[in-house]
Amino acid sequence: MLFPVIVLMNLVMYPVIVFMTVLGIVLFPLCFTGGKLATRWDNGRVMRFFVWVYGRAWMIVMTPFVRFKREGLKKGGVGLPCIIVVNHFSFFDTYCMALLPVNDVTFAVRSWPFKILFWYRPFMRLAGYLDVEAIGWEGTLKECNKLFSGKGAVLFFPEGHRSGDGQVKRFYTGPFKLAVETGVPVLPLCITGTDTLLPPGRWWMKPATVCLSALDPVFPGDFASDGNTAHISMRKHVRGMIKKHLDRTKEGPAQQ
Repeated sequence: MLFPVIVLMNLVMYPVIVFMTVLGIVLFPLCFTGGKLATRWDNGRVMRFFVWVYGRAWMIVMTPFVRFKREGLKKGGVGLPCIIVVNHFSFFDTYCMALLPVNDVTFAVRSWPFKILFWYRPFMRLAGYLDVEAIGWEGTLKECNKLFSGKGAVLFFPEGHRSGDGQVKRFYTGPFKLAVETGVPVLPLCITGTDTLLPPGRWWMKPATVCLSALDPVFPGDFASDGNTAHISMRKHVRGMIKKHLDRTKEGPAQQ
């Protein structure tokens, strides 16, 4: 029975996602203007809100085939400002960040999404997303300090790319160095199920249960005794937390 469901899912969902995206682009000027007038937020804040809304809409249209869950996340349960780090399995991981109960989240990413995803590029720039390769460490630190002063959250995929085998890869040091420099805590997130939904190297989607789980926040002050290597110790600790949670998840009941 699964094969007909997979065929139906892909025949229906891809056109629906395209239609939803085109409709969103057409309606965007009106929605953005209305959002500015209603909230008085700056352009980036308004755009980040609508990115979150787009992710929510995507989740709604996917619900006939995908079950979405979250653990350890509830409204008011995310301390701000914070640095969010999450493992990376799928292109759809970014969409699933709409499971977060906060909508003012700035993505810090490498340059390729700004170059390849041309239909998203203007919206990414309007949202104030950070091209960390282009602006370098000093630029990233400067921009993140601005966001943290406004009680915002910055999100990193510390592996830098999607995992092709469902295993947690090596973490880059950037978000942990940022935490040590600014004193802002790290919130580790684990996402599961998107590697079933749409892993790298496969174009067709498959029904799945997607879960976004929040682990305990990690504070840079706890690693102060490590001196100049505090960010490295913090990186290893957070990666270990995420890997342990994912390994434990795999030992449980298989996802659909």
